Parts: sequence; structure tokens; C-alpha cells
Amino acid sequence: MNREKLLNGSITKSLLIIAVPIIFANILQTVYQLIDTFWVGRLGVEAVAAVSLSFPILFFLMSLAMGLLMASSILVAQYNGKGEPDKVSSTVGQSLSLVSIMAVIISVVGYFSSHYLLSFLTKDLSVLQQATSYLQISFLAITAMFVYILFQSSLRGVGEVKVPLIIISITVVLNFFLDPVLMFGWRFIPAMGVSGVALATLITEYLSAIIGIILLVRGTYGIKLRWSDLKMKFSWVKKIFRLGLPSSLEMGSRSFGMILMTFVASLFGTLTIASFGIGMRIFMFVIIPGIGFSIATSVIVGNNLGARQHERAEKIVKTGMKIGFLTLTGLGVLLFIFAKPISAFFVPNEIELVLEAAFFIRIMALTFGFIGMQMVIFGTLKAAGKTTTAMFLALFNTIMVFVISYVLSSIVGMQQLGIWVAYPISNVISAGIAYYFYWRKDWLKKEL
Repeated sequence: MNREKLLNGSITKSLLIIAVPIIFANILQTVYQLIDTFWVGRLGVEAVAAVSLSFPILFFLMSLAMGLLMASSILVAQYNGKGEPDKVSSTVGQSLSLVSIMAVIISVVGYFSSHYLLSFLTKDLSVLQQATSYLQISFLAITAMFVYILFQSSLRGVGEVKVPLIIISITVVLNFFLDPVLMFGWRFIPAMGVSGVALATLITEYLSAIIGIILLVRGTYGIKLRWSDLKMKFSWVKKIFRLGLPSSLEMGSRSFGMILMTFVASLFGTLTIASFGIGMRIFMFVIIPGIGFSIATSVIVGNNLGARQHERAEKIVKTGMKIGFLTLTGLGVLLFIFAKPISAFFVPNEIELVLEAAFFIRIMALTFGFIGMQMVIFGTLKAAGKTTTAMFLALFNTIMVFVISYVLSSIVGMQQLGIWVAYPISNVISAGIAYYFYWRKDWLKKEL
């Protein structure tokens, strides 16, 4: 979408044009995990539990990268709104250098500490062994994951959302066929079990990253990456950290909360861990529309704040909140109705697991609309540079859901039911608090 449409076009149309490709791209990104769960489910409960234990750690690291690179998206959007293409390219180059260094360090440290990290989450040696192998290979893909997230967020800052959708479509299809080949073996390829699933993802992640870098260097889509942009400058690094670190901590707190919740679930056995893992994958899949409208709102609000069109920015947020609430409420109703067949799709031969996972999904489902509203507000705060406020709101939500779940499950004695009901309670409370910070409207006056 060009700059003129971002600043003067139809608000609803602009939100949909940006959000819909983002939604589909994120659905396909989540399909990576769903495909893994689909194939691993054929290996039994222990294999599902192994991947479920690794997922929160990987999601935590991915969230840190996405949060830090939110600075790139914010700066790209505002510089694009101001009509300063050189600063757009400098933002992307500095972010690429910074995130690449971080990714290499995380990959090395993570690879050698995988067994130690997972040992806190399970004492089942069979599950631990499979989870360690899966996580180690996944750590080797971190650099590619981070680079592609940068590519994706940078293009979104200038309103280009179709290209990431095309790339992720290709790699998801490839991943679907690689998973069973590497997991079960084929001809000269040995059967690798859950390790094969991780290797398939590694291959497709690096393919995505390479394509992204090539497109940035060519400058085909409004961002021309030059060699001089990669040379790190303290002023740019400082600006990226100032904006990105709070977002990184915010998103990291959400995923760290998932790790904490996995720990709470582990107190009640392998069945509860596996049920929680399936429920969380469905949860992450369902909130994708919320993420799409959050990012779309952030992009358009960022461009309009850069052009000092404050009244239009406020209209954008109101429209985004309505669409986010209604969309996720509708999806929640569908999930409530079809929770059991959806759970059975992943683990068709585990009746007890299907019933427990479906029960968890139904308890969460009817409050998903509040998540949609909350995420649009978070996108607005970030677009205005108020990333610290968003961070504290996310931290509050993380602490709240952990405390509620632990108290209800372990102290009150509700066991896994206490974990399940903590989610709808926190969804409603968090949305109310987020709306208060929107209502104050001090985000309209924030200058980068």
C-alpha cells in the first residue's frame, strides 16, 4: 500500500488490506507448529509432550526478537510517513546487524543448555531426551528465524504485506512434506523422530531468510538495503533499544508466562502437559487475527502520527478495536462448538487427551474478543512509541494469569481446571486495563 492511501484512504479498507495478508501469513507461520503437532501426534503422547515442552522456550525467544524488531517497524512506519526513505533503509540495516549478532549468541548458548533448561519442566527421561534433541536443532534455526522476522516487520512498516505471505506459503508447503520424510525416514534418509520435525523447520526457516535478504538488497519493495546501512552506529542502536527493548520484554513476558504455565501444568502429569500444549497451539492460532489487526493498526497509526494527523489516528484505533473484538468473538464461538474434533485432529488415538484439550479450549474460547480489543490497543501504544506502557501491561497480565492459575490449581485444589479458568479471567481484566490507557489519549502526543 502506498503512502497516500495510508494517510488519506478509507480506514476500514486500509486496515483490511494490511491485516488480511498479515493474518494469512501468521496463520501459515503457526501452521509450522500445527504441522509438527499433526505428525508428532502419530508418535504418541510422549512425543507430543516433548514438542510441547520445547515450544514455550522457542516462542519466548521468537517473541524477544519480534519485540526488539518492533522498533524497526515503528521507525520505518514513521519515517515513511514523513517521506524520509534514507532513514527507512538505515533503520533496517542497523536492525539486521544487531539482530544477527544476538541470534548467533543465543543459538550457541541455547544449543548447549537445552537439556538443562528442559530438565526443569519434566523428569520423564523419555520425554526429556526427545525434547532436548528437538530443541537443540531448533536453536540452530534461530538466526534464520530472527532475520526473517526483521524482513517481515520492515516491509510491514511501509505497508507491503503480500510478499511475506507468498514466501511463508511456499515454505509451509515444503515443511508439510519434509516433516514425515525426516520423521519416519524414506529410502536413504534415516527415521529421526521428533528431531526430523525440527530439522524440516530449520531448512525452511533458512530458505525464508535467504529470500528476504535478497529482496531487501534489491530494493524491490520500497526498502533498499545498502552495505553502509549495516555498519552499526551507536545513535541508531540506542534508538532501536530504546523503542524495541520494552516491546521485547513485553512479548517476552507473554511467552515466559507460557513457560511458567507449562511448569504449573507439569505439576499434574504428562496428560495435562500435552493438553496444555494442544490448547496453547489452538490459542496461538486463534489470536492471529488479533495480531493482524494490531499490526495493521500500528502501521497506519504510525504513518499518520508521523504526518501529524492525530484525529485520523484516533479514528483508526476505534475501528480497529471494533473489528478485533468482533472477529475474535466469532472465532471463539466456532472453537467452542468444534473443540473436540479439532483436538482429535492432532491426536486421533488418544481419547482422554482429546477430551481434556477440548475442555480447556472451550473454557478459553468465549473471551477471545477481549484479547482482540487489547491487542489493537497495544499496537496503538507501540505505534506512538509508548512501548514501555505496553510492556508493563503485558507483565501485569503474565503475573496475573500465573498467580490465578497456581492459586486455583494448587492451593484451592482445582488441579488442571484451575489452570484452564485462569485464562478467561485474565482476558477480561487485562482488556479493561488496556482500554483505560487508550482512553487517556496521551499516546496521541507522544514524539519519537
